[in-house]
Amino acid sequence: MTYSVVWFKRDLRAADHRALAEAARLGPVLCLYVVEPSLWAQPDAAAQHHAFITESLHALADDLRSLGAPLHVVTGEVVRVLQRLHALAPFARLVAHEETGNDLTFQRDRAVAQWCRANGVIWREWPQFGVVRRLANRNTWQAHWEGHMAAALVPAPPLQDVALPWAEPPALSASELGLPAELPPRRQMGGRHEGLAVLQDFLTDRCAQYRGGISSPLSAPSACSRLSPYLAYGCLSMREVVQATRYQIATLPTGDPSASRHRAGLQAFVSRLYWHCHFIQKLESEPELEWRNLHRGYNGLREDDWNEAHFQALIQARTGWPLVDACVTMLRHTGWLNFRMRAMLVSVAAYPLWLHWRPVGLWLARQFLDYEPGIHWSQMQMQSGTTGINTTRVYNPIKQAHDQDPHGHFVRRWLPYLRKVPQTWLFEPWRMPPDVQARCGVQVGVDIPLPVVDLDIATRTAKARLHSLRAQPDVKAGKAAIVTRHGSRKRPAGRAPARRNASSAAPSPQATQLTLEF
Repeated sequence: MTYSVVWFKRDLRAADHRALAEAARLGPVLCLYVVEPSLWAQPDAAAQHHAFITESLHALADDLRSLGAPLHVVTGEVVRVLQRLHALAPFARLVAHEETGNDLTFQRDRAVAQWCRANGVIWREWPQFGVVRRLANRNTWQAHWEGHMAAALVPAPPLQDVALPWAEPPALSASELGLPAELPPRRQMGGRHEGLAVLQDFLTDRCAQYRGGISSPLSAPSACSRLSPYLAYGCLSMREVVQATRYQIATLPTGDPSASRHRAGLQAFVSRLYWHCHFIQKLESEPELEWRNLHRGYNGLREDDWNEAHFQALIQARTGWPLVDACVTMLRHTGWLNFRMRAMLVSVAAYPLWLHWRPVGLWLARQFLDYEPGIHWSQMQMQSGTTGINTTRVYNPIKQAHDQDPHGHFVRRWLPYLRKVPQTWLFEPWRMPPDVQARCGVQVGVDIPLPVVDLDIATRTAKARLHSLRAQPDVKAGKAAIVTRHGSRKRPAGRAPARRNASSAAPSPQATQLTLEF
């Protein structure tokens, strides 16, 4: 019997799944998800990712079963699984979505392609996002993105089942894969139905808060769409989210102030979806940016100055800067943080703490439930100043606290030891006089951590080191090639497709650093 294997990766849905639909059109299918021990052994993997994927797989299995076929979850390395399957029940085609993941998934996909060629198996992949494989020129990228997003959604097809030719034991648990068991107690749950509910709630209600609400950690949990994990693991397709958003914009009445707020939020959201793919394209075009400075002229800037004490203070929420420590604490409890606060964490790590972006990025990858490698590593380098093409952005955590948490509600919520500290001293508690400490029942340096460095001096020193390197002729000379390969060109407006303004100018590079809100 001739059949196709549909390999699910970070595309855990049956709707708008081109690979599944094309395979079903040709005949029977075997739906396969592989739990890869080597992938879960990577330093960017976390138990919360495993839990979210497991929940999403249960939802996917239910949907596939209703279409006529089960989902087979197999543990092993992919090439070995395919080899065993092909030996017992030869298949003609292997189909999947393209994935822009970490280096292990890149090398794995190359090995799968090689195995298919050697065994006469047709290997076909379809784009998952608006990302273009083997993109020759960035000038054509926006047209590709718009074309992908405008294409008709692919309905979930009826399926003819193929049985797995062996009895498969239950998939390995997080602990069996060597992952620490601790999970954020308030993380989002996985699954397509969860994602659709979040999407509907955002489009019809919460989008009104989007503009003006996504920067503060107080308002962002409801103002942001909260769709990022469902996009990262493919519970929802980017195309269906873009089309649903544009449809909602088109149906809003005119002249209604409430509708105007909704429209403004949704238009801003579409632009963020565009930038989502823009940043993933960077990793697709240059996989090395996961571990190597995008601009090689910055090699050696921080690599030899690693300070473990600074790193431990950051990850243990003991830097002494209240907003930073509150953000780390929230992240541990929820697996999520809004983008401005993420950028602030990376900025603090990169400048006053002078930590290299790679170890910090691995830690944050494990903390972020919505870890998307293409966005994550591009942003780690952008916020650390090693892209060579972006304006240096240094976030002062004291200023950010005053701007984004002016009454201290966020800081007091996540740092109980500051709840009795008067507002005057809340964001700089180390300046609190001893008699005030006594009245509050706290002692700076014991109950409240002291800042690990002098913020002003350390930041000035860090910026001077970076700008000194940036001013060197060879570093300046390397910038043009990076702009050509990775720089943004144009962005779409958030209007319905028929009213798009394709000539709208792209935001400045510094502006794009604040656009990845979901």
